[in-house]
Amino acid sequence: QVQLVESGGGLVQPGGSLRLSCAASGSIFSFNAMGWYRQAPGKERELVATIANGGSINYADPVKGRFTISRDNARSTVFLQMNSLKPADTAVYFCNALYRGGIYWGQGTQVTVSS
Repeated sequence: QVQLVESGGGLVQPGGSLRLSCAASGSIFSFNAMGWYRQAPGKERELVATIANGGSINYADPVKGRFTISRDNARSTVFLQMNSLKPADTAVYFCNALYRGGIYWGQGTQVTVSS
């Protein structure tokens, strides 16, 4: 059973930064990929960024150049550094892992960008 716990969300002003963390049970080195998704009120969940076990990274167009995904295998943690935040980035952010044919989700962390 894979458990994912997100942290680091909060309220930030436009132009500010936040760093999200996703702590996974077990070794993330064995995961096929991990990623971040977000869901704004009234909208569908959408991809933010993914990082594969081999290191390849993919970003959604709205966050390219502003967000950075990274992983620390020793700490079984994946990070999402978010800079130059915009009100449109307001959403619940979810961590996701692909492992042995299964898809696992964390409980989500709220990010609110507002002045």
